Amino acid sequence: MRTTLRWVLGAFMVFAGLSHLFWARREFQEQVPAWATEISTIDPDGIVVASGAVEIMLGAALVALPKEKRRIGAILAAFFVAVFPGNVDQWIKHRNGFGMDTDAKRLARLAVQPLLVAAAIWSTRR
Repeated sequence: MRTTLRWVLGAFMVFAGLSHLFWARREFQEQVPAWATEISTIDPDGIVVASGAVEIMLGAALVALPKEKRRIGAILAAFFVAVFPGNVDQWIKHRNGFGMDTDAKRLARLAVQPLLVAAAIWSTRR
């Protein structure tokens, strides 16, 4: 069960990363909080490209490096925690994106984030 979830998470992350780089790039750019560009001095497109690349690498590593799965799972969990403030910002500012066009949908997304953190940790344990 853990291995299956790890592979599903890996595929999900690769898919999400590719969407950052290709078909949903503009939509991701519109979701980057203003404060993220201010503290990083990187423009929204740079943030989207960088996060997409990280997602692809993490997803591939989950599958390709099973001996390092615990470490990769911890990094993935930290990544999910790191992007959480951006999701909160989307909810607070009522920004539509990715089918989340109501506060209830945006709030539901926030509720899923801890589940992703838990899945990253649980699926990479023994």
